[in-house]
Amino acid sequence: MSVWRIKPVSAFEADMKKSDLKRVLTKWGLTSLGIGAIIGGGIFTLTGIAAHDYAGPALALSFVIAGIGCLFASLCYAEFASVLPVEGSAYAYAYGTVGELFAWFIGWNLILEYMMGATTVAVAWSGYFVKLLHLFRVDVPIWLCNDLTTAIEKSKDLGLDPPSFAFNLPALLITWLVTYILVKGIKEAANTNNVIVIVKIAVVLFVIIVGAFYIKTQNWSPFIPDPVAALDANGVATGKFNFGFGGVLTAATIVFFAYIGFDAVSTQAGEAINPKKDVPFAIIASLIICTVLYILVSLVLTGMVKYDQLDKAAPVASAFSGIGLTWAVFIITLAATAGLTSVMLVMMLGQTRIFLGMAKDGLLPKGLFGTLHAKFKTPYKSTILVGLVVSVVAALTPIDKVSEMCSMGTLLAFAMVCVAVMILRYKKPELERPYKTPAVYLVGTLGVAFNIFLMCFVRKDTWIAFIIWGTLGILVYFLYSKRNSNLEKKEL
Repeated sequence: MSVWRIKPVSAFEADMKKSDLKRVLTKWGLTSLGIGAIIGGGIFTLTGIAAHDYAGPALALSFVIAGIGCLFASLCYAEFASVLPVEGSAYAYAYGTVGELFAWFIGWNLILEYMMGATTVAVAWSGYFVKLLHLFRVDVPIWLCNDLTTAIEKSKDLGLDPPSFAFNLPALLITWLVTYILVKGIKEAANTNNVIVIVKIAVVLFVIIVGAFYIKTQNWSPFIPDPVAALDANGVATGKFNFGFGGVLTAATIVFFAYIGFDAVSTQAGEAINPKKDVPFAIIASLIICTVLYILVSLVLTGMVKYDQLDKAAPVASAFSGIGLTWAVFIITLAATAGLTSVMLVMMLGQTRIFLGMAKDGLLPKGLFGTLHAKFKTPYKSTILVGLVVSVVAALTPIDKVSEMCSMGTLLAFAMVCVAVMILRYKKPELERPYKTPAVYLVGTLGVAFNIFLMCFVRKDTWIAFIIWGTLGILVYFLYSKRNSNLEKKEL
């Protein structure tokens, strides 16, 4: 009864045949979900911090480096999606190659990527929504659109009395709106996402095309600014450097998180019409499309205004207002608000499908996580549970507390998929692979190295929280999941 037992490929194929999920997603519908998950707050916020403090005009190079790093993982995801086109993403891939305990640990940490990712996005959505209301001269009280810690900080900055109670109402409301759409069905969720993605891409193209007319090439000189010593809050040198090629690499680790989400496509394999071909296509296509858009936006922004003049919180809006196009700020803020909605939708959608895959294997209670709605054919109980957790945490927790935990879960999942694809190619070379990762051992090794390299840049506090979360997951596995696993029952 080994914890390293592997779920046979034949068992995955049997699960696919028994699935009651509606198969309605086409190749481009899946690609749209990928774009919906990737293009969000990252392009509207992270670009400012990365260009202003670390890379300067070479931010475009940082996006290239981060994109290549993600491409390694995406190629590995694509092969797995063609071999095992089931909901569950990296969890399912690990279960079919490395073993049950490892698969459980991956699934447990994917909660950090999807549920904490959705929470982070809900808080960011609230911030953009409040900005949008402000453009219409409607101001929301600080205590009603922030958690208590953030509300106290903002009140002090504005010279106001700190509140004794605060609650992020917009974050809670958008979470329940997304939950309602997800309960209604995958087709409704996909259609909603398609509309938002069209709006997002239109505005990103607007930024690129209109901004291109205001580029001053002297703003790109020097393309890679000379390195300068980094200072802490007290003005003391930290021993690290900003700018230079080291700054470009640091910026790559920051903007990497703007790519999080392409793996959400693999969680929708159970609802794809032709998953073996369409899921690999959508994973790679969504990543390439978004990488090209990111590079062009970064070149335009750093060309419109000098990199050190970009606002760190709202770089796109500040670049346009800086050249006098204040009317464009409204369009950009509206797009950011809509864009974050689709990111939330895909993140919460992915989380419930991973829970569904784990429940089918007996590692989570089937009554809660594996039950489909009689009419909508969606895992409605787990969707409502995810909505409840995300809404409460988003309403009460500062954004920085959950964002880095989201990143840790993602990096671990990416690294383990790269390991697992090499193991499967070695152990099961005879399997039918509609898509094969090129130079799999090189690509897989580079993918693992890249993600471990990025994990080294995460703060110590986040590592401690990550270890505590992982320990809790191991306890849950041995207390519940191992004894209720379908494979355990077969062995008995």
